[in-house]
Amino acid sequence: MPVTIRLARHGAKKNPIYRIVVADKRSPRDGRRLDQVGTYDPSLSPAKIQFNEAKLTQWLRRGAQPSQTVTQLMKQSGLPRPSGSAEAGETTS
Repeated sequence: MPVTIRLARHGAKKNPIYRIVVADKRSPRDGRRLDQVGTYDPSLSPAKIQFNEAKLTQWLRRGAQPSQTVTQLMKQSGLPRPSGSAEAGETTS
């Protein structure tokens, strides 16, 4: 089962709050999730990003692949880049 770490939208109309969730790649955006590893609130200035680092590290070790957006949020919050996720254009030698 391919597993991804991505955003699930919650909150009111025009006031989104996102949960950073681990889900099956084939499930819908706000569908069934395996675990919640953080939150993201873009309406605050600066945006509020929270990760449960223990859960996030555990899922990354299991092979979950973060989406591009989650990878950017991880960089913004100072977390190390997940190993094995080479960005486009990079070569691993």
